[in-house]
Amino acid sequence: MKNIKNIQKNISLYLILILLLSISCERDLSNEAELATFGKQGEIFTDSPIGLGTDFYFPFLGSKATAWTVDEDEGYESAASMRFDVPNANDPDGNFAGAIFRVDGAGRNLTEFDALTFWARASQGVTIGEIGFGQDFFENKYQVTRTNITLGTTWTKYIIPIPDPSKLTEERGLLWYSAGSQDTGGFAYTFWLDEVKFEKLGTIAQSRPAILNGEDIEQSGFLGIPIQLTGLTQTFSAPFGGNVTVLTTPSYYDFQSSDTSVATVNELGVVSVSNVGRTTISAGISNVEASGSLTIDVAGGFDFAPTPPARDISNVISVFSDAYNDVPVDYYNGFFAPFQTTQGGSPPLDVAGDGIINYTDLNFVAIGTFLDVPPVNVTNMTHLHIDIKPNEAIDSGDFINIQLLNAVGTASEASGTISFDSSNFVQDEWTSLDIPIADFALGDVSQMGLIFFITDATISDIFVDNVYYYRQ
Repeated sequence: MKNIKNIQKNISLYLILILLLSISCERDLSNEAELATFGKQGEIFTDSPIGLGTDFYFPFLGSKATAWTVDEDEGYESAASMRFDVPNANDPDGNFAGAIFRVDGAGRNLTEFDALTFWARASQGVTIGEIGFGQDFFENKYQVTRTNITLGTTWTKYIIPIPDPSKLTEERGLLWYSAGSQDTGGFAYTFWLDEVKFEKLGTIAQSRPAILNGEDIEQSGFLGIPIQLTGLTQTFSAPFGGNVTVLTTPSYYDFQSSDTSVATVNELGVVSVSNVGRTTISAGISNVEASGSLTIDVAGGFDFAPTPPARDISNVISVFSDAYNDVPVDYYNGFFAPFQTTQGGSPPLDVAGDGIINYTDLNFVAIGTFLDVPPVNVTNMTHLHIDIKPNEAIDSGDFINIQLLNAVGTASEASGTISFDSSNFVQDEWTSLDIPIADFALGDVSQMGLIFFITDATISDIFVDNVYYYRQ
């Protein structure tokens, strides 16, 4: 009986040992299989697409879906190349060429490379709007864009540096492009790419990242209102072609806040404001400090403009308001060089989903509705409504003039101005202006093209909201 028990015990121990070994082997195999999933292949196209799978070309909305083909009669020291036929501007099948090349399957580990490179030429001298990588139609988390790439008619090598290769452990968006015919007067042309691959050049140097286009900006912040950091770029000294600057996404950066109790920044470059105070947002890539910073002064919550009344849509023509549907607008910051100093305005601020125009360094500025959009016919309207909030102290001589121009640029052009002095405004408070259109004394108001805000710099920083005509 004792021997039988020992045999059973030994058998049990043996089975447990086999089970442990089996689990250990399975774990090792599983790890190896996972590592093998993310291949380290750098080639995208030589004489044909490399390792992209069968379903990898995804055109942008509005682009010509058949713009890309493999050209077996043209190549850079090879038998074939990628051919891109950019269509005429009036092509009914799409007025530009653009798409992403996304791996059909698991992504690639690109951490051992420092640049996307390719050889290119065109049927004529042209400028390609955008070429890059990291766009996959999912998160586009590590998207990189090189803009305005000038191509000639002979084969030339181009590089697009990787801001931080350590981030690209599993990337599916290996190549993307967007090309139009603005450079050719709307006429079609062709360009070719060949030897498209990720490489370890080892000669890309002097990384110079930037946020906010390298500017040190100060602005007000408001509790619970997020701020999106923009103007993200990185410049490198390239082995050929001088400096190369690329546009990057926030996930390449390491962001810091000097006072995290006031605001913090996530990897998507969104600043979350949580407390009253002052903090400075800075950033870097791969331990290289980025130029540019954002200093935020938080005094409290944001004071939104008064909500417009619910009017019948037939009685309103909205130029800028979230309460109504806006007419098409050319611009919110009409720039009239060399006289204008105004900054901001375009694009409007997005404050918790509410659009607000912020004009700074204001002397005069205009909202335009006449250049590439139809002028606004306000013949049946009686009033112009505008909400304005000055973001600075008001002095006795301060004023804001509202000027309307009808039939801009024609022989019938006419303008009228209504002036509001300092008694109409209070710092950090909204003033609602309801101005009878008849007071502008324009006569014909069927081709309204410009709404001017004029201060002659007496008030230099204002918020503007709810710009609309209405019938009382």
